[in-house]
Amino acid sequence: MRIESAEVIVTSPGRNFVTLKLTTSDGITGLGDATVNGRELAVASYLTEHVVPLLLGRDAANIEDTWQYLYRGAYWRRGPVTMAAIAAVDVALWDIKAKAAGMPLYQLLGGASRRGALAYGHASGSTVEALFDSIRNHLDLGFRAIRVQTGVPGLGQVYGVATDQRPGERYDYEPARRSVADGRSLPVEETWDTAAYLRHIPTVFEAVRNEFGPDLPLLHDGHHRMTPIEAARLAKDLEPYRLFWLEDATPGEDQTALRLIRRHSTTPLAIGEVFNTAFDYQTLITERLIDYVRSAVPHTGGITHLKRLVEFAGLYGVRTGFHGPTDVSPVGMAAALHLDIAVHNFGIQEYMQHSATTLEVFRTSYTFADGLLHPGDNPGLGVDLDEEAAARFEYIPAYLPVNRRLDGTVHDW
Repeated sequence: MRIESAEVIVTSPGRNFVTLKLTTSDGITGLGDATVNGRELAVASYLTEHVVPLLLGRDAANIEDTWQYLYRGAYWRRGPVTMAAIAAVDVALWDIKAKAAGMPLYQLLGGASRRGALAYGHASGSTVEALFDSIRNHLDLGFRAIRVQTGVPGLGQVYGVATDQRPGERYDYEPARRSVADGRSLPVEETWDTAAYLRHIPTVFEAVRNEFGPDLPLLHDGHHRMTPIEAARLAKDLEPYRLFWLEDATPGEDQTALRLIRRHSTTPLAIGEVFNTAFDYQTLITERLIDYVRSAVPHTGGITHLKRLVEFAGLYGVRTGFHGPTDVSPVGMAAALHLDIAVHNFGIQEYMQHSATTLEVFRTSYTFADGLLHPGDNPGLGVDLDEEAAARFEYIPAYLPVNRRLDGTVHDW
């Protein structure tokens, strides 16, 4: 069963996605997600120019060897573009192998460890009242865990906060946007004030707990905006509200920052959506500085590599919380769900529902009911790509925003 053809498909049904389609000599196809938000064409080019020529004629069954060939065989390793390209190949090969076996992918990963994967939804609002509407909307949809983000008084648009929802409205948020200057597409620039944020957020969680009670699992994302001591202060201030986790409190590059946060607070910590390999987590896991790994399948070398990370994390009592926003395509989301169902140390799964337009292009079999996600029992990943529909949506340049402090200094976000 040789790889006979490889096609890189870029489509933009509401947002940009990069998909790798592999076809074997006996006609089995496999899909992999290679989307890196704001850098989609870089991955598409890397795949087309450097990876696809290496795949043709290779045995599609040899997934581990292919992963090592693409990772260890290249002098320049790691990084989001390289690892997304490797992930796309890896997931497509797992899709092919499971289809050839006639079973859903999670069966090849060891079978089901649970009936479904607990999912959390994204609730947000420019005010606390708007946030309450968003939380109620998510509870009505069946979510049993909620991420809470709000605007900060005195600031404008804040990353992670969608347009305010009215009761019954769907959460609709796309952070990759653009401003146009001199005919060029540029990132939108947002203003940030950490001191105002640190004053505001504890009052938000106090209000949410008073309104929705002590039992609802609540999560919060700091988007890397704090210094270690600022993050430690926030984690301690949030202790009375019993968060499920505080995510990405500090920039991911400095793993030693988590030591300071850990010394000052028992609030559970999650990090890793910007990490690319298991090696990025080594100190965090062995020193038990985090409670959840936040990687996404498309950004961390695919199923093969992420499964290694999860098994390593499990030795230290660290659980999964895979990244799952709408800039992970339904192909990447399905891959995460098969891992969620199979691995023992599952924690929770991020879930933002894709738009109806996206789901016209990517036909999925995974389900969401009673707060739980399941990948379905179709052979392979359970996702089909409608290439005719995909061709109708051309690539549109878009960027994630740039953050600046009140004095104009570029800041982490």
